[in-house]
Parts: sequence; structure tokens; C-alpha cells
Amino acid sequence: MQAQDDFPDDGASATGSAPRGSAGVRDGVLAAIIDAPGAVPRLGPVALPPRTPGTTLVAVVAAPLNPLDLLIASGTFHSARHEAPYVPGSECAGVVLDSDAYPPGSLVYAECHASPATPGALATQALVVDEDLLPLPDGVDPVLAAAVGNSGTAAFMPLVENAGLRPGETVLVLGATGAVGQLAVQVAHRRGAGRVIGVARDRAALERLLAIGADAVVDLRGDEGEDELAARLLAAAGPVDVVLDGVYGMALQAALRVCAPRARVVNIGNLAGPTAQIPAGLLRGKQLTLSGFAGLHTPLRDKRTALTWLWTALTRGELHIQVRTCPLEDLPSAWRAQAFSPHAKCVIAPDSTSRWRPPREDGSTRP
Repeated sequence: MQAQDDFPDDGASATGSAPRGSAGVRDGVLAAIIDAPGAVPRLGPVALPPRTPGTTLVAVVAAPLNPLDLLIASGTFHSARHEAPYVPGSECAGVVLDSDAYPPGSLVYAECHASPATPGALATQALVVDEDLLPLPDGVDPVLAAAVGNSGTAAFMPLVENAGLRPGETVLVLGATGAVGQLAVQVAHRRGAGRVIGVARDRAALERLLAIGADAVVDLRGDEGEDELAARLLAAAGPVDVVLDGVYGMALQAALRVCAPRARVVNIGNLAGPTAQIPAGLLRGKQLTLSGFAGLHTPLRDKRTALTWLWTALTRGELHIQVRTCPLEDLPSAWRAQAFSPHAKCVIAPDSTSRWRPPREDGSTRP
């Protein structure tokens, strides 16, 4: 499911007279540039290094804007901080321009490890190491294929591979209304979970999960304590076999209390903060398994099974993700909107004429 909407200029979407697309960029490709930790991206020309054996030059068709991109740019991410200017962007789908491994004109999915030395995907072109590329299957929409890349693997791999989800089990998704959470609900449902419960703050966004695989939803309340939340989780879910946790903090503490014996818990984020109190007696008494998943530290070759499943589900119409595209020139506006968790996947289309609009309070994207 894809929505492409117009997004009005706000006067700060480009650097002066930066042109639409790559036309007019004389000294390199048009790219987003983060000048320092905490900065909002600006647009400017970037010179890519010459292509060498083992690398592929790609014309970027679709580059998702991921929370990870914003976190690294903020300078607060635990695994990466860049003091020098760099081009952000961790993934894209694109068309091969020059390669020893892939035919020119073929569609590929690419992971980009953005740094001051290696420009990322938020540009009109990207130079990618061959081992960080996968061919896209016939019939898949490259925009949607890119949109379920990082987000889809962060849902599929923790549930299916780390937690070993089995048919009939009960799954609790903490942080269920973001792109990863929405996909996790669908993955769990389609992989045979007996019951799937979504947990998040936005009640309206939670209700929409009931149409894509959630059996029940529980809203997080700011004035509620751990005891009250645990009681509501138990009432909605019963004993839980698998927890996918993108929140951490008190929500995880409450979720652990409703876990069944030998439940598996996989953490993928910490929107509620960097710490949680986990009683040793609870951990040992229930013989819980706690682990973490970080796609940034997982090679693309290890994600191939997950991506194949996700792309196949897309082509069959079995997987739904709300996508909004915007041209590269509107990235600063989309970047600011992404910081407020718009419950949809923003995908940058460098040569697109479609414009992205943040959702209104009622969840729609109408003008």
C-alpha cells in the first residue's frame, strides 16, 4: 500500500537555488549533507570517488529515511558518531549504472555504511561495495522494496530467527505503530502466531493495526504505573511467548511480568530511555531469554532470507506499508517530520516530482 502526496515548500527545503534532481549540479552528484552532529541536512554537490573493481555505481531510485539515520546524525548513537561532514542514508533501491557484478539497468537493493569517507544513500547516486547489494526480484516495486529493507529485517529477523517464533504462540510488539512495529505485527500474523498484541501510545494508530493482523492493542498512558500496565497487558494478551521490544524502560518491565515461562524477548530499540529495571528473580524464575538485534551490525548476506520473504510477500499483496515519497530537495522538511514519528515510511525519491506531506492529526494525508 503506497501513498504519494504533495508537500508544500516551507522555505527551508534546499540550499538557496539548488536544482530539482541532479540537473545543474556541475561538481558532483546532488546529496544531503550533515555538517556536524545535531545538524539538519542541507543539499549540495558531492564528488563520488571513481568506481573500482568490487564496487557498483547506482542511480538512487528510492532511499528510505530511517530513525537510524536521524540517530546517527544527532551524534548520540551508541555505535557511530561523525564529527566531519558526511552524506547520510543507510539503504536504497536503485538502477545499476556501472558494475562488474550486475548488468547496467538492473534493479538492486543496497545497504550503505555512511561516513565522512563513504557517502550514503541520500543522494542521486551512490557507490556501493558489491557485497552490500542484492538484485531485486522481478515484479517488486523498488520504492516498496526499499521501504521494507531495514524496517522489515528489524521485524522479521528478531521474531523469526532470534526468537524462533512458533505457530500458535502469543506475540507482544512494544512500539507497534512505527514502520518496524507495523511490519512486525504482519510478520507475526503471517508466520502463524496464535495471537498478536500491539502496544504503543497513539490510540488512533493502534486501532489501524487491527486491520493488518493485530488481535488486540494496548495504549501506553503517561500517568500509568508498571502494575497497572502489566494488568492491562495480561488482560489483553494472556501469557506471552515472544516480546519484540522497541521501547525499553517501564513498558518492557511490565511486559516481562506477563511473559510465559521460557519466553523470548528481543530488544530492537529504546524509545522510552536507555535503562530498564529487570529483577533477577523474574529473569531466572521464568527462565526468560533476553537478547538484542542491531541491523547495523548484521551483514546483508545474513539478511537475504528475511528480505526474500518480505519482497515475496509484497509482490503477493500480503504485506502492507504506508509509504510517502518526497524529492531529495524536500528532505530537510521530511527529516524534521520523521523526528515526530509520522507512523508511515518516508522514502526519498531523488528524481521524483511527487511531494511528501506529513500526516494530519486525523492520520490522513489530504491537503
